[in-house]
Amino acid sequence: MTNELYDVAIVGGGPAAHSAALYARRKELKTAMVAKEEGGQLLYSSEIDNYLGIPDVEAFDLVKKFREHVDKYEPEKYEDEVLDVEKDENFHLNLNKEGELRSKTLIVATGAKWRKLDVPGEKELSGKGLSYCTTCDGPLFAGADVAVIGGGNSAFEGVIDLLPIANRIVNVDIAPEPIADPVLQKHVKNSDHLDDVELESYYGHEILEILGDDMVTGLRLKDKESGEEKEVEVEGVFVEIGLIPNSSFVDDLVETNDAGEIVVDCDSKTNVEGLYAAGDVTNVPEKQIIIAAGEGAKAALGAYSYLIHQ
Repeated sequence: MTNELYDVAIVGGGPAAHSAALYARRKELKTAMVAKEEGGQLLYSSEIDNYLGIPDVEAFDLVKKFREHVDKYEPEKYEDEVLDVEKDENFHLNLNKEGELRSKTLIVATGAKWRKLDVPGEKELSGKGLSYCTTCDGPLFAGADVAVIGGGNSAFEGVIDLLPIANRIVNVDIAPEPIADPVLQKHVKNSDHLDDVELESYYGHEILEILGDDMVTGLRLKDKESGEEKEVEVEGVFVEIGLIPNSSFVDDLVETNDAGEIVVDCDSKTNVEGLYAAGDVTNVPEKQIIIAAGEGAKAALGAYSYLIHQ
């Protein structure tokens, strides 16, 4: 247990958390950062080319830039996991290794984790032709044959992103038919790009394996009805079956929606006084690095405003 009372505790290690820490320290708030590892979902990405001002950067290098920038302002860092949080006049964070950490305000920026297929080849080929973000990595597959896994809104939005650039798109889902909003299905069906792009659908098919050694080369599928197995050649795979917010350690303290995302307003405030949230753990749409960074800054400025008005 630390005897320190921090002005703000920031939980998370991704772009939202780093941005929050930067803004908090520039306001000279006594700041603690708590994360099991720095980088968040960025650690599972490859090349990033949609962060303004830093083109064609490797994900690891972008994390390094975030860390070096924030470290210049010397927040206190805890390489630890928050098990749960209690609140009285302050916030009490129960850490796995360090015991209790106390803070006047709290920013939750723990991100989300991608829903995984849990099939052979997925872990090994992540970042080697397998991605969980069409918006992020789609442009890297211009002219390629790609697969989009899923039948919901995320998957159909991914297909829409890829239609102008891919050579061939294979849409696979274990459900017998898509569940995406009708407007998205109609958008795909009526797309002018279908004159130039081949679109194949394999609904009611289970993915048995992602194929490839150094890079993705295809998928092995099983027809749920007939039991027949087949291999489909693709150069890229986009797993678009949703996100799981990392909010469980505060879900009995703060309001969350049906998806488990922390509900925030336009100032990154939650329904709990002094508690702010930012990035992919929240209900803010469009889960992107640059958006998470902006939301982190807003959360820190919100915490600062809260403190000076106490």
